[in-house]
Amino acid sequence: MSRRTFLKVGAAAGAAVVAGAYFAWPGSNIPEAVRSGSALYDVLIIGSGGAGMRAALEASKQKGIKVAVMTKMAPTRSATTMAQGGINGAARNTDTKDSPEIHAFDTVKGADYLCDQDAVAYYTEESAKMLFELDYSGIAFNRQEDGRFHQRKMGGSSYARAAYSADISGHAVLHTMFEQCLKENIDFISECQLLEIVAMNGKLSGVVAVDMRSGEMLSVPAKTVIVATGGYGRAYWVRTSNPYSSTGDGIAACLNIGIPFKDPEMVQFHPTGLASNGVLLSESSRSEGAHLLNSSGERFMARYAPKAMELGPRDLVCQSVEKEILAGRGIGEGLKAAVYLDFRHIPKAIIQERLFQVRQLALQFEGVDIFDAPAPIRGTCHYSMGGIDVVDYKTCATKIAGIYAAGECSCISVHGANRLGANSLSEVLVFGKTAGAAAAAYAKGAGYEGDKEKLKAAVAAWNRKFDETTKRSQGASVAMIRDKMAMTMWNNAGIFRNEKGLRQAMGDMQELQAMYNTCQVGDSSRTCNTAFMNYIELGNLLRLGKGIIYGGLARKESRGSHSRTDFPQRDDKNFLQHTLISKEGDGFKTEYRPVMIGQYKPVERKY
Repeated sequence: MSRRTFLKVGAAAGAAVVAGAYFAWPGSNIPEAVRSGSALYDVLIIGSGGAGMRAALEASKQKGIKVAVMTKMAPTRSATTMAQGGINGAARNTDTKDSPEIHAFDTVKGADYLCDQDAVAYYTEESAKMLFELDYSGIAFNRQEDGRFHQRKMGGSSYARAAYSADISGHAVLHTMFEQCLKENIDFISECQLLEIVAMNGKLSGVVAVDMRSGEMLSVPAKTVIVATGGYGRAYWVRTSNPYSSTGDGIAACLNIGIPFKDPEMVQFHPTGLASNGVLLSESSRSEGAHLLNSSGERFMARYAPKAMELGPRDLVCQSVEKEILAGRGIGEGLKAAVYLDFRHIPKAIIQERLFQVRQLALQFEGVDIFDAPAPIRGTCHYSMGGIDVVDYKTCATKIAGIYAAGECSCISVHGANRLGANSLSEVLVFGKTAGAAAAAYAKGAGYEGDKEKLKAAVAAWNRKFDETTKRSQGASVAMIRDKMAMTMWNNAGIFRNEKGLRQAMGDMQELQAMYNTCQVGDSSRTCNTAFMNYIELGNLLRLGKGIIYGGLARKESRGSHSRTDFPQRDDKNFLQHTLISKEGDGFKTEYRPVMIGQYKPVERKY
C-alpha cells in the first residue's frame, strides 16, 4: 500500500470511527429539546450534504446563533458523498494559464448560455478560494511533486481545474465537513423526514417532520430555514446514478408554499452510467484518458466533437452515445443497450491510484475488469440543474423572507442548461457558505416571527393523514406507481424529447397521480415505517415529474440537456429565459424571467 493510499484509508477509517461514536451516544437521533418541543433554532438546515454542512459551519461562526442540521438519513449519507471526479476552482496549481474568468466562460458556454452570468462570476471567484479552504481543513487531496494539490481536466474545461481525492472526492469532502461540524457542536436531527415547511402570509414558522424511528410527528420552530435537500433524479428511478434519497423533498415543500420551481426541464443525463443499472463511472475516467467506442471499436466522438473528443460537455457526449445506439452501432437491446468505455491503454498504476472505485464498480456490477476489457455504458439521469428559485445569489434567498436554498435542490442559475463536470462540489460549498452567512445574519437581527400554533395544527393534520393513508386496504401499490412513473419519464421525458412523447408522459402522470391519491401504503405501524416514507417521497416525485414535463412542453427549442427532436435548434429569441413553474390550484402555471447576460454574448457552441 502506498503512503497516499494509507493516508486516505486512515482518514476514511477515522471519520467512520468518529461517526460511529457519535451515533452510539445513548441519547437519540434527535436532541431532547426538539423532542420536548422547547427548541427554537436561529438557523435550521434541511439536508446534510455538502451545501447543508458548509452552511452550518458558516452560520455557527456567528456568536449566539443556534444551528441545527436535519437529515432523513445518517448525516454522511447524501449525493455529495457519491461525487467522484473532483472539485473545480481556478487555483492554478497544475496549469498557470487558468483563471476565474476562463472558468466563468467555460461554465457559461457549457450551460448553453442559460445561466445568470453575474452569479457565475461570483461562483468562479469564490470556488478558487474554496479549494484552499478545503486543503486547510484537512481534505486528503491527491498531490503533485511540489506538494500542492493536483488538478485534473474535466469535460468542457479549458484547463486542468479539478482538485480531487482519487475518484472518491465527494466522500472526502463530506467527511471533512462532518468532522468540522462535530467540532463546532452543531445539532444533528437525523433520520427525520421533512414533511412540510410552515409559512403563511410570508411568515416562516418552521418545519414539520416525522421521526422515522418512532413515527412521531415533530414540529421544529426556526427563524430561518436553509433548504439543502438535493436533487430529484429518482423521478427516473431505474435509470439514475442518484442515491435513493434524491426525491426532491425540499423543492416540493417550497412549491407548496408558493416558491417557484425554476428550469425544471433541465435534467442532466451523464454519458457513462453502467449499462445494467445506471451506476456512475466517474467523468474522471475520461479525464484520465478512457475512450468511448461503438460496437465496431470506433472512437465515435470524432463524429460529434472532433476537438474535445471524450472531454466534450456531458450533454453533447451523452446525446452522442444515444445517437450511436439509435443508429445501430451499440450493443445490447432495450434499456440495457450500450456502447463501451475503454481503459485498456491506461497504465494499470494510474487506474489503481486514481480510478480504483471505477474499477471496483465495473467489476461488481458488470463483471468486467477494466484492466482487460471495456465496460458497457449508457446515459443515466445524474443531476438537476433546475430547482428552488433563488432570487439573490449573494444571499441564496428565496421570495419568502427567512427561507434560503443551496446545493442541488436550488437553482441559482449557475449551471443553466448543462452542468460541467466538477462544478457541482464547488458550487454546493460556495453557495452553502453564502446561505449560511446570510441566514445567520438575518436571524441575528430578527425575532421569531412565526406562529407555534400553526405548527401544532400542521402536526395534527399530518397525524390524521398518517392514520388515513396507512389504514387503506385497497388500491395500487407505491412500488407499482413508482415503476410506471420511471418508465414514462425515461421513455418520454428522457435524453431526447418531443411534443407527442411529453404529452403521453403528462397523461400517464395524471393517471398515476389519481392512483396515488388512493394507493395502499402497506404498513400501519409507527415504528420504522419505511413504507410511509416511500409514499411521501413518491408524492414529491410525481409533483416534480409533472414539473419536468410541464417545463419541457413549454420550452420549444433544444438547449443543453433539453433536446427536443421536433425543435432541434436553440431559439435565443424566444427562450433565452428561465422557466418558472408555480402551483395554481391543482395544476401549474408557467412564467418566465430573462437570463442575465454579461460579457459573454450567446454564440453557437463548438467543441
